[in-house]
Amino acid sequence: MARSRLMIFDCDGVLVDSEPLAAKAYERVYEKHGMPGVHGGIIAQCIGMKQSDIIVKIKELTGHQFPPAADGDIWAETKLLFSEELKPTPGIVPFFSALAGDRCVASSSSVERINHSLSVTGLSRFFGEAIFSSSMVKNGKPAPDIFLYAAEKMGAKPADCIVVEDSPFGVQGAVAAGMIAIGYTGGGHTYPEHGARLKAAGADFVCADWHEVGRELAGLGVPA
Repeated sequence: MARSRLMIFDCDGVLVDSEPLAAKAYERVYEKHGMPGVHGGIIAQCIGMKQSDIIVKIKELTGHQFPPAADGDIWAETKLLFSEELKPTPGIVPFFSALAGDRCVASSSSVERINHSLSVTGLSRFFGEAIFSSSMVKNGKPAPDIFLYAAEKMGAKPADCIVVEDSPFGVQGAVAAGMIAIGYTGGGHTYPEHGARLKAAGADFVCADWHEVGRELAGLGVPA
């Protein structure tokens, strides 16, 4: 009998092509608060982090201290952009239509943002209530907390989990959790060194599209 596997998917940059829009939202909101220069190259260094850690990282990189009372502005701008422009990553609907077995989302984003992203892109139907956020655990990625939490809630052993991630932080977290990590480079924020960085972070495989992910899963005994 085939080994039962749990598929764990990051959301931003994996399920939905959100990272360019999220970077635009941060740039707009920081500029609105009199802190220009938070461009895409800076946000690229924060991919995979939860919002509170991104704000800390931006301060390290730029010196800008975002006012805590205005934290909600970031999500408000992001939500507006997502509602208008967010799309699923190319080819993911046919991929999920063929994927058998258990799956869940484990993301650094808030539950509200995950649900909104999946709703506007029509992907909610593939996950139901199996959605987990770093807000549910003590430490965000690259710590393994969110992946271990998701596995526990889904009734799976870490060794039986396969994680699809687009960020080195996410890959590091999956590896630390003792899970197979597939690096995904099919989002709009990918760059020439993307795959190499995911590999260096510990990814077992790196895939540029969902057809490649399906082939790797087939090799692991997962029908896709």
